[in-house]
Amino acid sequence: MGDQFQASKPIYMQIVSKVQQQIIRGDLQAGSKLPSVREMAIQSGVNPNTIQRTYSELERTGIVLTKRGQGTFVTEEHGVIAALKREMQDEVIHSFVNSMKELGVPPEQLIQKLEDYLEGTS
Repeated sequence: MGDQFQASKPIYMQIVSKVQQQIIRGDLQAGSKLPSVREMAIQSGVNPNTIQRTYSELERTGIVLTKRGQGTFVTEEHGVIAALKREMQDEVIHSFVNSMKELGVPPEQLIQKLEDYLEGTS
């Protein structure tokens, strides 16, 4: 019923990331309504206050907007969604490259391993 969460990161931030991923994948379209705080709390298996904090954080970043009496909606500003997508891609690449550097993989080998993986030969 509820999601699995990591102890190393606040739950509300994990839910923020999950919603952001749903938006950039297109699972949640621009202008679409998010579940109510109560519904999302039940789906996620968390306290409604956690979801309220999640929605507040998403609103602070401009990804969603709350319309009084109507609910919370994904922004219709495609530039905001495109910027979020680029930011999340950069974070993943940064994390990957840093992890490979920590393993002592030189840049040339990293590129080759990535090319091999993408070609399905790794």
